[in-house]
Amino acid sequence: MLSLKTVTRTQGANQALKDGTVIPRTCTFKFVEVAPLTQAFRRMVRNFEFDVCELAFTTYLCAKAHGKPITALPIFLVRGLHHGAIVHNVKVGVHHPRDLEGRRVGVNRGYTVTTGVWVRGILQDEYDVDLSRVTWVLSGDEHVAEYQPPPNVVPVDDGKDIAELLIAGDLAAVIGVAVDHPDVMPLIPAPEDAGFDALVRRGLYPINHLVVVRDELLADYPDLALDIYTAFAEAKALYVKRLRDGDIHKPTQADLTYQRVMDITGDPLPYGIDPNRPMIDKLVDHTLSQRILTAPPRLETLFHPSTLDLAS
Repeated sequence: MLSLKTVTRTQGANQALKDGTVIPRTCTFKFVEVAPLTQAFRRMVRNFEFDVCELAFTTYLCAKAHGKPITALPIFLVRGLHHGAIVHNVKVGVHHPRDLEGRRVGVNRGYTVTTGVWVRGILQDEYDVDLSRVTWVLSGDEHVAEYQPPPNVVPVDDGKDIAELLIAGDLAAVIGVAVDHPDVMPLIPAPEDAGFDALVRRGLYPINHLVVVRDELLADYPDLALDIYTAFAEAKALYVKRLRDGDIHKPTQADLTYQRVMDITGDPLPYGIDPNRPMIDKLVDHTLSQRILTAPPRLETLFHPSTLDLAS
């Protein structure tokens, strides 16, 4: 049977795959643990080291735009509410997100990091921030080496740390970094409530990670995409049942968020294109407005044809 070198961080939705409760029909997953998971993203889009890999959505969009031989399945493993992912220094005169215009804002890792894309989208859509008037200061480089960011995106100076720069007041805010300091607070007040309000009011439920497979394998094994999708969907269904039954011992913050989302939407982790089309389209719109992509991709080029009509 086909053995697939697979990377996916252990979490509720894939636990049944990791422990063998759910087994694919035509293949086996040979799980490889990579910590931090972001290193697997880089290794996948640069060297194609894995057969199946959990991948940040924007990294995938960027990789696909640069012709990388991988294709996604509409398995959306990780979602989040990102209003709390940007913090600011309360002593630098930023009282409203629009005050970031003309300032320098740190970004954890690269400009194409998916959380950063969603946060900038929130700033633009909900607070009318002109993103082009902010200088985005990166703490690292991009997963897709060929990508070149716009002129208002710069690397942090050598030897500097964006959290320390925020505390010192050299940066007005940072995205994606937890900073424990009395002068550092969430930029958006009551961010968890704001995130759930955006979910209820405008359906904003950001997708962060999906699953990709090497194109060579998909070409050689025509039924593989459907089999992988089905296995992940079965594992997710078991997890959602546990959430619904209150059968999660020592729930993580993600578990708690998904439980609250479930009360609003019914399914906290819908798979398939149709139930996720608004968020797919929204993320693509953000990548275009933030100059990550130069043209909108056709949906049928992003996901394997056998999965286009599935929903789980």
